[in-house]
Amino acid sequence: MRKLEAHMSLNRRDLLIGGSSLAVAGLAFGHPATAVEAHAPSQRESLLLDSGWRFHEGDVPFPAILSQDDSYDNAKAGKAWGAAAPTFDDSEWPIVRLPHDFVSFQPIEEHYNRAQGYRKRGIAWYRNVLRFEPDDTAKHIELQIEGVATHATVWYNGNVIAHNWSGYNSLYIDLTPFTTYGSELNTLAIRVDAESMEGWWYEGGGLYRTVRIVKRHPVHIVTDGVLAHPVKLASGWTLPVEVTLYSTAKSNRVVSVKVSLKDKEGTVIDTETLSVTVTALDQRLARLNLTHDSPELWSVDCPTLYTVETCVMDGDLCVDGLVTTCGFRTTRFDAKTGFYLNDKPLKIQGVCIHQDHAGVGTAIPDALWDYRIRRLKELGCNAVRCTHNAPSSIVLDLCDRYGLLVMDENRLFNPSPEYIDHVRWMVRRDRNHPSIILWSVFNEEPMQGSAAGYEMVRRMAHEVKLLDTSRPVTAAMNSGMFSAINVSQAVDVVGFNYQQDKYDAFHKAHPDIALTSSEDTSNYSVRGAYVTDQDKRLTSGYDDPPKGWATHRGSWKMIAERDFIAGGFVWTGFDYHGEPSPWGWPTNSSMYGIMDLCGFEKDAFYIHQAQWIKTQPVLHIVPHWNWEGREGQPIKVMACANSDDVELFLNGHSLGRQVVDKYEMNFWQVPYAPGRLEALAYKAGKVIARASVETTGVAVGLKITPDRETAKGDGLDAVAFRIEAVDARGRTLPTAQNTVHFSVTNGDIIGLGNGDPNSAAPEKGNQRALFNGLAQVIVQTQTRAGDLILMAQAEGLKTATARVKIEPTQAPSRQATTTSVQVLDYWYDAPPEITREDALKNRLVNMTLWHDFGPRELQAGQTRDGYTLVSARYTPFAKVQAEGGSLDFPRLTGAVEVYDGTKLIGTKTDPAEGFLSVALPPGKGERRVNLLFRTLADTPYAFQQNVIVRQRFQAF
Repeated sequence: MRKLEAHMSLNRRDLLIGGSSLAVAGLAFGHPATAVEAHAPSQRESLLLDSGWRFHEGDVPFPAILSQDDSYDNAKAGKAWGAAAPTFDDSEWPIVRLPHDFVSFQPIEEHYNRAQGYRKRGIAWYRNVLRFEPDDTAKHIELQIEGVATHATVWYNGNVIAHNWSGYNSLYIDLTPFTTYGSELNTLAIRVDAESMEGWWYEGGGLYRTVRIVKRHPVHIVTDGVLAHPVKLASGWTLPVEVTLYSTAKSNRVVSVKVSLKDKEGTVIDTETLSVTVTALDQRLARLNLTHDSPELWSVDCPTLYTVETCVMDGDLCVDGLVTTCGFRTTRFDAKTGFYLNDKPLKIQGVCIHQDHAGVGTAIPDALWDYRIRRLKELGCNAVRCTHNAPSSIVLDLCDRYGLLVMDENRLFNPSPEYIDHVRWMVRRDRNHPSIILWSVFNEEPMQGSAAGYEMVRRMAHEVKLLDTSRPVTAAMNSGMFSAINVSQAVDVVGFNYQQDKYDAFHKAHPDIALTSSEDTSNYSVRGAYVTDQDKRLTSGYDDPPKGWATHRGSWKMIAERDFIAGGFVWTGFDYHGEPSPWGWPTNSSMYGIMDLCGFEKDAFYIHQAQWIKTQPVLHIVPHWNWEGREGQPIKVMACANSDDVELFLNGHSLGRQVVDKYEMNFWQVPYAPGRLEALAYKAGKVIARASVETTGVAVGLKITPDRETAKGDGLDAVAFRIEAVDARGRTLPTAQNTVHFSVTNGDIIGLGNGDPNSAAPEKGNQRALFNGLAQVIVQTQTRAGDLILMAQAEGLKTATARVKIEPTQAPSRQATTTSVQVLDYWYDAPPEITREDALKNRLVNMTLWHDFGPRELQAGQTRDGYTLVSARYTPFAKVQAEGGSLDFPRLTGAVEVYDGTKLIGTKTDPAEGFLSVALPPGKGERRVNLLFRTLADTPYAFQQNVIVRQRFQAF
């Protein structure tokens, strides 16, 4: 261990390098199997805020401000109006759970935006009420919204605390100055404007990523405030660590920053400690340095991760701690020989992906991301381009863990201050991930071939380099690279979107500029379709060449045969909602994917396996062999293989042996006859693989295959179930279209799909038709005990049941929430009376001429013994009117009788300060509550906290 003493100064560059936003780096959002601990043992709490949300689809207009008093109030802190107001009645709004994409619930209708998948977008509101305990008073409290689509305004306790103008960046908001504690609750309101669009694909709408509350010690590590990215030296490795601290303490504090590097077994490799003085309400950057002589390297085949444990020490106590991951690896791009990982050449075999999935839209559970990333690894993919936006943090965690390289991409091409902040946020959040090899500042911008575009990129690239000099900057260009002044002159690696016929010309003109295909192919196909039919909106799965685009086979050949091209990113890994092409309505999703919307493989999946996988045999036959009515007619058959030769047989008779074409695949024309079509793959003359397709019988039953055999009972995990129709021999019918009904035990169906790009059927509910033999059900676990059981039923078919074992798992720590409350803060007191009877007469008197009675102040007392009536008018929330509720007085001083109008509903006989709650009966319309105080001369009385009307069955 090495200990250093220093008082750190912080200039602008240091601030940017250390990270200037106020939040948490390296958090493990969601699926426990994919992430490290969020923080080291410390006083930090990271609390999920996924429950208690009330949702309203559509806007809630703000009331017109007309009166003098309202105009005065409108100018004051904490005085929001309409649905942003703490007192707004949301009692009848439905409850939703995050992540939540409200657009995914909309019907698919022709008159809505084609690019967005023909779904209504619009405006929506989310509201929640948070409770913080008195012992939270000294803590720094932060709201973290990982993503909200598209534009958003956030209010907290009636104060506007954030405006956000992108659906892809996170918000880190300091709630500390506004927060109240104990029985004084906190209202969070978010207006989401999804009318606004940033893309030409399905973007969803709402709070579609994780939301958290993070509580920290006053002196703490800011969000995204740890930079720990290894650097290779001539001998061994160094791990420079930069830690940005912030203090909400009321005086300067001296703390120590302790950083430890641990291997995958948890063994400490190196530790360093640094003393730092942090001034009140200021940031401080601490720089430390760890070393490792011979680490195990991170690679796509062996993605070894190390952890960096950072603690803020007050003496021997870790008051704030954070665990981030890192990987020891080197990367470089060579203009002549391509990409190198750990000084070894590696062709980038990548795909572009959007962030939506069948059934759930953009509200993808972490476990479903895990499923998607595993499918890409099965494909033989080694890289992902996040198109065209920074992804959810879980995507990068998974790429680190499974070994996928990443091109991390900025959404909006704009170097103005607000949008530069988005670029900085992306780099600060993501720069510790060993998977990331490129920062992309834009995709296909019209200004890319101009001097203005060059200047814009020059500034954006400069901001990236202030935060990370270890990775090159790129931009995905689809034209303009031959202009006199263009964007290619401002980046480190030029990204080609298509333009594959210009690879050689650009390389010849600029032999010292590194190139990669940032986007290629864009071929259309529909899973299970083998004839292109415009009337039916179907495109063939044979990888036929579309007009104006390339094929999966030809695009990869263009890349693989050129050493100077670092690799490519196929458009796309999965189909995605929106951007339907080449057809219009009723097609509502893309057809570009190597896999469909559910992650079911199309035939392009096997083409790329044959091209990309070198470590094991690949052999697949296209198409299926159910062609009733086409007996004797030629069927085009394709074999996808990575062997030396491949031979095809029909019912045991050889149809010929061919040398494998590793780029274009192998083809036969086979007269159809029912039976068995089989292929043999040969290597050095020996059979190394077999594949077959058979003519099936009629469907007799259903088959369910869960993505995993076990799941976590934490209420967050999710399992994707594959549904098939099978014949009497258990063979899948590739043409089945049966409608299937589902029921689930110990889980919740959160989405349905089948990969049909032309279906307008709802993706929510409990039924879905098979499409070309397949459908998918996504089930989220619950926190109760018992196996998760899915049952599938279809008319005329045998019912199928699948069981997934639930592993008991502690539910995540959650922020305490409650239903909305109504605060009664306008009270008036009548003149004091000597007798109780006279005071009670005031229950029916107009109180407009009475004095204001401050609900948060202790009254000095009357001049003589007697009785004082205190009254307030209010209209209870709709749910209280219908069901009743309670009237709560958190700090009530004095003996008092409580009346609902003239009806006595509660009493308090002890004059000492105390809590009182009385049942409030149902009742329509405006109400008046009357409190009759027994007032003693010169004895204080009143309520020192706001009086609250609560809904029934609400925990206090």
